[in-house]
Amino acid sequence: MMAAALTVLAACNPDAEPSGSEIIAPAEAQTAETEAAAPASVSQNVETIHDGMLVMDTHLDTPAYFHSSDYKFSERQTFEEDGTHVDLPRMKEGGLDGGFWVIFTAQGPLDEASYHAARTSAVLRQMAIRELAAKYSDDVELAFKADDAERIAAEGKRIVYQSMENSYPLGTDVSLLETFYAGGLRMVGPVHFRDNQFADSATDVSTNSYGGLSPLGEELVAKANELGMVLDGSHAADETVYDMIELSTTPIILSHTGVDGVYDHYRNIPDELLMAVAEDGGVIQINAYGSYLEALEPSPEREEAMAALEERFGASYYDLDEATREEYVAAREEIEAQYPAPRSTFEKFMEHLLYALDKVGPDHVGMGADWDGGGGVDGMSDITFLPKVTAALLEAGYSEADIQKIWSGNMLRLLREAEEARTSELESPNVLN
Repeated sequence: MMAAALTVLAACNPDAEPSGSEIIAPAEAQTAETEAAAPASVSQNVETIHDGMLVMDTHLDTPAYFHSSDYKFSERQTFEEDGTHVDLPRMKEGGLDGGFWVIFTAQGPLDEASYHAARTSAVLRQMAIRELAAKYSDDVELAFKADDAERIAAEGKRIVYQSMENSYPLGTDVSLLETFYAGGLRMVGPVHFRDNQFADSATDVSTNSYGGLSPLGEELVAKANELGMVLDGSHAADETVYDMIELSTTPIILSHTGVDGVYDHYRNIPDELLMAVAEDGGVIQINAYGSYLEALEPSPEREEAMAALEERFGASYYDLDEATREEYVAAREEIEAQYPAPRSTFEKFMEHLLYALDKVGPDHVGMGADWDGGGGVDGMSDITFLPKVTAALLEAGYSEADIQKIWSGNMLRLLREAEEARTSELESPNVLN
């Protein structure tokens, strides 16, 4: 499972991204923390309140595991053992009803061959999500409309919406978004760690190719509006987000990000942009990716060991043959055991969440922790700890109605607004449901 854990985190670590069109690449592995496997207890009253809410997350990178023979969605696993965050037993234990499951594609070269390879990868990732829903149909169900969420949860099932992180696989033909829509896609973000054909990225600070959206990116916004998709500004440069707000006919979401007001980081957003998103009716979902929450204390020993690892095996995991990959994984596991990566804390995550709530209120804030994509902190290592968030929000003085908005109400409002404004007659065929 470590091999899979290493690859998933490239969705969140720009320094680990491959130069080609691979879906994912190794990054900082999640390491077992010292806290107990079971979450610290909350009161029975809080548990009852939490369990009575529709609890959703807008950025679940778990589909990156679906083709791993080591991962079993139906079996309870632990962060301490394999670095994972989400499976069916833990969804039930933590009261996570579902959310947006991510079709992620890493950024590659801007050429037709790479677009084609990326498109194949994205189609396979969407197929994997749909296959999961089919395999576990007694326990999960694909969702296509905002109204589906409450119905599915009422039937005792987990909710599977789909989002696309990085529109790179669309190449230069935004009409391909229709194909993914037919398969169930309902949220789309234009860009990831590098500038692409659609937009400037927040993390590609060396270029700023367009000063926001490209002309093709403007077409993407129009096509998403036409189809009734929610537009996601996560990973986008501030100028790109402003362009999305201006051009989109419906409010946008930032499905997993943080705030500069707590930690000034290129993946977080300044107060001015936070308020612009809210004033437009949009929502910011707070992530739990440690290095975006605070400046973590570096480990010179770990950095030296990782540099030696790269010198031995090269910079790209995917350039290795199978036997050498096994050697790499074994060596990486040894480093992770000896020099664990520094981690942020639940308290710091809550600081970001409460800061955003203080600035724009509970109508414009939610949670997209980046589970199985690098999210998780000490005190909230996986989804079994979600009742702690509800407890902390209650303690901070937020009402149950406020907290319900934070957990799912705001996100579903945006999806409903996108549906009502759509102009396309395209539907997800019932035969696929």
